[in-house]
Amino acid sequence: MTVEVEHLAFAYDEKPVLTDVSFTAREGQFLSILGPNGAGKSTLFRCILGLQTKYTGSVRIGGTDTKTLSPREMAGLVAYIPQSSRPTFNYSVFDIVLMGASRKLSPFRAPSREDNERCRWALEKVGISHLAQRCFHRLSGGEQQLVMIARALMQDAPVLMMDEPTANLDYGNQLLVMRQAKALTKEGYTVIQTTHAPEQSYLFSDRILALSGGRIIQDGPPAEVLTGETVETLYGISVRVVSLENDKMRVCMPINII
Repeated sequence: MTVEVEHLAFAYDEKPVLTDVSFTAREGQFLSILGPNGAGKSTLFRCILGLQTKYTGSVRIGGTDTKTLSPREMAGLVAYIPQSSRPTFNYSVFDIVLMGASRKLSPFRAPSREDNERCRWALEKVGISHLAQRCFHRLSGGEQQLVMIARALMQDAPVLMMDEPTANLDYGNQLLVMRQAKALTKEGYTVIQTTHAPEQSYLFSDRILALSGGRIIQDGPPAEVLTGETVETLYGISVRVVSLENDKMRVCMPINII
């Protein structure tokens, strides 16, 4: 499903945070929103998710203006995967994932047999069926993020929005989570992530949107966006971008940092 953002602008107490932001994320596409802290990435997510509504411009999902959608209708279109999640109670993995069905349930209806079957499907889809009865708090950070992806699949929404999903993970768990998210685009999911990591963006994204000071400074295929000039503009450091494996990977090497 397509997410369209047109001429989006937002301010806190008259202080501009986003200015004339426009882009389209298409079905089956992995879009990374790359930028430093304070660039406006989280605010952009909040506007798209309908958590901030006092913006100008428009956000459409599947052609529908999100301001016309109820929270339940929005949940049917977009699943949000936070940077980290720490439930108050130590639920099992199965129970955490099953909570993704809540948008379809009335306050007094228990999950059905079909809901339980879909929960098992979601766990299998992200390769964590063996963790179903484990306590969520006892999992590694990478395993917890996979649980949140499974819960998003349980929600049955075609758009997945991930807010810096690997920010607190070690290198191995970062790759584990990103590979799974990328695999979902092959099945038609639209995946949008915010991130600080240029190399990761290049490796997994179909498109990169570079955001700085609330404005888009680059938007396009990774090979066009991830350049030394763009990285220096975003992060204020001079780097040499080196291509590896016939340009399948790019590495940012700081210049004169010592």
